[in-house]
Amino acid sequence: MDYYKANEKRYDDMIYRRCGRSGIRLPAISLGLWHNFGSVDVFSHFIQIIHTAFDNGITHFDLANNYGPAYGSAEENFGRILEKGLGRYRDELIISTKAGYDMWPGPYGNWGSRKYLMASLDQSLKRMGLDYVDIFYSHRPDPQTPIEETMGALADIVRQGKALYAGISNYDDTQAEAALAALKEHKVKCLIHQPKYSMFERWAEPKLLPLLAGEGVGVIAFSPLAQGLLTNRYLHGIPEDSRAARPTGFLQANQVTEEVIAKVRKLNDVALSRGQTLAEMALAWLLKDDRVTSVLIGASSAEQLKDNLKALRNLDFTPDELNAIDAILK
Repeated sequence: MDYYKANEKRYDDMIYRRCGRSGIRLPAISLGLWHNFGSVDVFSHFIQIIHTAFDNGITHFDLANNYGPAYGSAEENFGRILEKGLGRYRDELIISTKAGYDMWPGPYGNWGSRKYLMASLDQSLKRMGLDYVDIFYSHRPDPQTPIEETMGALADIVRQGKALYAGISNYDDTQAEAALAALKEHKVKCLIHQPKYSMFERWAEPKLLPLLAGEGVGVIAFSPLAQGLLTNRYLHGIPEDSRAARPTGFLQANQVTEEVIAKVRKLNDVALSRGQTLAEMALAWLLKDDRVTSVLIGASSAEQLKDNLKALRNLDFTPDELNAIDAILK
């Protein structure tokens, strides 16, 4: 692992899509380090996942200050992976991080103040051993901080060279419109928005996606598999070792209802008729929309990552397939 050398054919099969009206192209599938890369996880496992990702053309790695657990440990581990050979390819990588959720005690370790964003990014850069990140996000809007302050901090961070591009995440259409306008005042472009978006989470479609397309802002969807619901894991109920079976987490057992499972089974039938797994179809369904630059997946193994990459083999849907999916999702 100390002598990692990337696959020479890593760019042969990946699809790259332009991010809004920028000069940046992102892989259609990007890797998020939200889960499975913290201090409680096994280093030899997740370094293999990251190497497999880059070997297959995934150039974008997405982090946040508090990813772990423990807080900060995903960035620390990613920094170790860069040291162990991936760092020699730094100019081929898009590395993003974020601040906006709870990170350290007291009134300055959360939300969207200038102090928090700037201090957090400095900490993130130290943890990863980097001089700059490619994208720095405001991870969520702060109802108590003027949007001008939050976006002004992002603009100054870009001017200082600590991030090459600014991004926002978890902003609804009204909040996003205000954020984009505030950045324009500083003559800094918002590169990308990261909303929660999947077959089961379509709130972004009516207003947010048209707004971002009109403004030339890219979109990267997080939780595209609805925390595992849009896979074959829940076809027969809740497995004992699944996320929904745990007492804590973002997917709870009360969300996995008989109605939801019935939809998952019907969607799985459509996927099988396309020659795909449900997970592959769920990713392809998002990528059928050219407003979506990339989908952000997690992975607990290199094999799971490679399985998800198979989604890129079939991104086309017939009208009948789309109608069938919409009928199931209603």
